[in-house]
Amino acid sequence: MSRCATVSRSLDEPISGTAATATTWLLLEQSGPWGAKALTSSHLDPALGRALEAAAEGTGVRIALIRRPGRHADLGTSALRHVYAAHTVPGNVWLHSATTRDPRRLLGLDFAALGAGDHRSFGAALDGRLHTGDPLALVCTNGKRDRCCALLGRPLAAELTASGVRGVWEVTHLGGHRFSPTVLVLPYGYAYGRAEARTIKEALHGVQEGRVVVEGCRGCSAWERPGQAAELAVRSVADEYAAGALSVVRTEGRAPRWEVTVAHADGRRWRVTVAQGASLPPRPESCGAAVLGAPARMDVVAVRELRTTALAS
Repeated sequence: MSRCATVSRSLDEPISGTAATATTWLLLEQSGPWGAKALTSSHLDPALGRALEAAAEGTGVRIALIRRPGRHADLGTSALRHVYAAHTVPGNVWLHSATTRDPRRLLGLDFAALGAGDHRSFGAALDGRLHTGDPLALVCTNGKRDRCCALLGRPLAAELTASGVRGVWEVTHLGGHRFSPTVLVLPYGYAYGRAEARTIKEALHGVQEGRVVVEGCRGCSAWERPGQAAELAVRSVADEYAAGALSVVRTEGRAPRWEVTVAHADGRRWRVTVAQGASLPPRPESCGAAVLGAPARMDVVAVRELRTTALAS
């Protein structure tokens, strides 16, 4: 039987503008098996999972569970867990980390503030600190959501770990099963699809140099999908790969057509026209889909640099 990722790749479905959207990622280590909706179908207390989902709703914070690559034995509820929070909006990008034996402490977080880029409650509730270790590579491996994530994601996570890459975690859900293996790189928040070990190693090396790798990039989670596609297009046109150099400052219009303004830190601006199309022919959007779909795609129609008008003398 064909897998959704195999079909998407064979149809050369574009991946730009397909990343999950989140201004801030909150990651909690949870060993053991994960269900399709891992926050409420894992060995994490489902009541806590529901409370965290409710607290994060509408704040820009996206919560996911993580675990180390390899065997997934549950070490017990008293095990020391890693917790990460990462804000991905250029100009205020940060990654903080903490450890805790009691995941209920996460309920002490100010989710609205976290989503807006304020990390103070992460320090207060969890004694969190600025993460000084390696950047993180989160590989989606949750086969209960889609078998492609397990069949393609787990080998990638294992390969990265075996080759000495640090900061690799398995993660519950990044969206876009048909682009498996999918990877999120933090702190900058760029997602990758159909990922290979070579690309992810280069992306992690790029983080250490303050540089974004656009090969295989789905977009930055800080932006909505039209903005993701527009920002990547400007990077290519302007030959600009410095992290934090570009920001999506305005998105006008609505589906199926937007005018997106992308600004450079040096003052330059571009107007990018993005059109929403349908990926044809219809294909399975996930391996568990009962019907075929035509997933939306973000097509960049035009990129125009905006020139500043000289003041009249």
